[in-house]
Amino acid sequence: MANKDGSKENAIWPMPQFYFQVKWGSTEINFSEISGLDNEAQIIEYRHGNSPVFYPIKMPGLGKVNNVTMKRGVFVGDNTFWQWFSKIKLNTVARVTVTISLLNEAGKPTMTWTLRNAWPTKITSTGMKSDDSSAAIDQLDVAFETMEIANKNNP
Repeated sequence: MANKDGSKENAIWPMPQFYFQVKWGSTEINFSEISGLDNEAQIIEYRHGNSPVFYPIKMPGLGKVNNVTMKRGVFVGDNTFWQWFSKIKLNTVARVTVTISLLNEAGKPTMTWTLRNAWPTKITSTGMKSDDSSAAIDQLDVAFETMEIANKNNP
């Protein structure tokens, strides 16, 4: 965040997590919560036979990403995710690129996660309770092949 004079005094503060956008291919879709943006390297353990140390060497192996969970409100007449999910046939599915951006106060992306070849693995419909007045929320679990992370500096 910048001061009135344009200096970046508040650049030492972390970004708030509530201002974000999701682009689904070329369409922007609103979500209330996103979790599971994990990226890790699997560990390969190796120890050769004449090693004087009784511990293995740990080396980085293949990269691994987990499914991302997205939650959003249920809207009348909006079957976007159900239509996408119904296209899964045997070993074919419509894959898309999903871009999740954390926005600054001006609405410009500062940090971006790009999920390549994403497709739905699970849709969990809202629960229903007669004495609860909270919004109906659907949950979508998305698998993808690779994640690219970019941290941009937008003054």
